[in-house]
Amino acid sequence: MAIDRVPVPLLMRMASHPLRWTLLTELAASDRRVRELVATVGEPQNLVSYHLRLLRSAGLVTVRRSNFDGRDSYYHLDLARCGTAFAEAASALHPALTPTAAPPYGMPGGAVLFLCTGNSARSPMAAALLRHRSGGRVEAASAGSHPKSALHPNAVRVMREDYDIDLSGHRTTPLSAVVDRRFDYVITLCDKVREVPRDHGSAETAHWSLPDPAASGDSYPEFRRIAAELDIRNRQLLTLLTPLTTDRRNDHVQQRN
Repeated sequence: MAIDRVPVPLLMRMASHPLRWTLLTELAASDRRVRELVATVGEPQNLVSYHLRLLRSAGLVTVRRSNFDGRDSYYHLDLARCGTAFAEAASALHPALTPTAAPPYGMPGGAVLFLCTGNSARSPMAAALLRHRSGGRVEAASAGSHPKSALHPNAVRVMREDYDIDLSGHRTTPLSAVVDRRFDYVITLCDKVREVPRDHGSAETAHWSLPDPAASGDSYPEFRRIAAELDIRNRQLLTLLTPLTTDRRNDHVQQRN
């Protein structure tokens, strides 16, 4: 008697391939371009592009055209979709594996710097949202390589209306003002800023390829969309900060001893 085979969840089919799993883990750390992924995994570009297409078709990976060089595209891992897919796959295996609650963030701490060009929208919104989500336990700062004279009014508005955060008194900050400060994470939000090599010391670095909402013709919905994506990514970042800063505290203790 033949036994009907149970369909394998899509995520398991995607993640079980060694190259696709490697691509997923690379994109979990930072948004990447195809050529960067090719260099990291050591496989031909056509093969990497093929597996990226499969991951995109599964809804696990998205792609966005670079706002600095339109010939480039950045791939991004949709962690929220991955989390849902993992939970669905676990539940399909056994009901006892169904997650009952999201894991707690614990007590995040540390220092994070967000960088973009004008420091008028993306980076100050990201810093404000991270401070808000961490209850002030994370020291979040922002700066721009070529800061504008003031925050964009729509950035101030969306923080006030959607997140009850007041940025009305915030001033833009040049990169030179934070260059001597120590950070656990340095995150670039602008593709142009990312292209300029900088020494961030021992800080972990990542890139979130997000378009400038002001480039959309000052469309308020675009500011809201970018703020919402920053909020999602910050929540995911919080899960990394506690072990990261704890390890570094231990390193500092060992160095003093």
